[in-house]
Amino acid sequence: MIRILITILLISSPLSAQTLKGPNGPIPVSTMATGLEGPWSFGFLPDGSVLITEKAGRLWQLQNGKRSQIGGVGPVAVVGQGGLLDVLVPRDFAQTRQLYFTHAVSQGAGAGTALATALLPKGASALTDWRVIYQIAEGSRGGQHFGSRLVEAPDGTIFMTVGERGDRPAAQDLARENGSVLRLTRAGDPAPGNPFEGTEGARPAIWSYGHRNPQGAALDAAGQLYVNEHGARGGDEVNRINAGANYGWPVISYGRHYSGARIGVGASKPGMEQPEFYWDPSIAPSGLMIYSGALWPEWNGDFFVGSLKFGFISRLSGNPLREVQRLEGPETARLRDIREGPDGAIWFLSEGQGALYRMAP
Repeated sequence: MIRILITILLISSPLSAQTLKGPNGPIPVSTMATGLEGPWSFGFLPDGSVLITEKAGRLWQLQNGKRSQIGGVGPVAVVGQGGLLDVLVPRDFAQTRQLYFTHAVSQGAGAGTALATALLPKGASALTDWRVIYQIAEGSRGGQHFGSRLVEAPDGTIFMTVGERGDRPAAQDLARENGSVLRLTRAGDPAPGNPFEGTEGARPAIWSYGHRNPQGAALDAAGQLYVNEHGARGGDEVNRINAGANYGWPVISYGRHYSGARIGVGASKPGMEQPEFYWDPSIAPSGLMIYSGALWPEWNGDFFVGSLKFGFISRLSGNPLREVQRLEGPETARLRDIREGPDGAIWFLSEGQGALYRMAP
C-alpha cells in the first residue's frame, strides 16, 4: 500500500497550491473554495460553476472563484447526521434547469430521508418550485444513518440510497425503505420494473435492501451501480448493486457491533450478497467516484472513496477490487465527497477543512 502525502496550502480559491506526489510525478492541486461549514456534496453545472450543499440547509454556487448563496431551499430537518445532503444535476439540466436534493425531513416526532426537486433559473440567485416528491415511510427516530446519495441511471431514473436510521431490523423489512437503494422516476414515483412492485406489503420503490448506511454511490462505464456503506466496528463495504438483492445487514457483516458483540450469523448466509470489497478496521466511507481515465489513463475504472474517519482518499483497483493506494494529508481531513469534473480533474470536498479542492496533472 502506498501512502501519498498531500502538502498543499490552504489559500483563497481558485489559486494553485503546491503539488501532490502522484504515480507518474507531481499533481497540481488547487483550493477552489474555503470557509464552508458542514459541507456535504457538490455538483457541476454546464456553465462551469459548482453547487455545494451544507448540512445546515445552505446551498452555494461557486463561479469564477466567487461563492454566493442560492436561496429557495425548502424546509430541512437538521438533526444529528441529517440535514441538506446530496445534490444531483441531471444530464438535461441545461434544458430543464431542474435539480434534485436529498435531505432529512420532519415526520411527526421523528425524521426520515426525502427527495426534493427544484428549479434554478438561468442567472437566478434562488431556487424556485421546491417540492418534496418522495420520502420514506414514517416511524424513524434518532439522528443517525440517513444516507443519502443520488445517481442518475442511464435510462433517466434516479437511484437514491437510504440508511437504516439506526433501526437495524428495518433493513430487512420490505415494508419500509430504511436500509435500501430506491429507484424512482423523475417525478418521484417508484420506477416501472422495480423488483418488488408486485410484492404484497413491499415498498415498490425499493431496488435493493439490507444496507446499513450507504453514503457513496456511482456508476461504472457500463452503467452498473456501486454503493459504499458504513459497517459498524469494521465491515465497511463496497457493493455491486443488483435488482432485488439482499446485502445482509444486520444478518451478516465482516465487522462487529461497537460493543464487540458478533453481528448476526457471521460473514455470510445463502441468499445474501457478498461485498466487492470491505475495510477492517472501518474507514467511514463517504463519497464514491469511479474514474473515467480522462486525465490519468492508468486509473481508468478505479474506485476512489473518501474516508471520514481517517481522512484520506482510498483508491481501489483490479478484479477483485483491492486497495492499492491512499492519498492523504491535511486537505483530506474528514473527506465528505469526491467527484470527477467535466474535464477529468478530480475534485474532493473536505468537511474537516471546510474546503473544496481540485487536482489535475
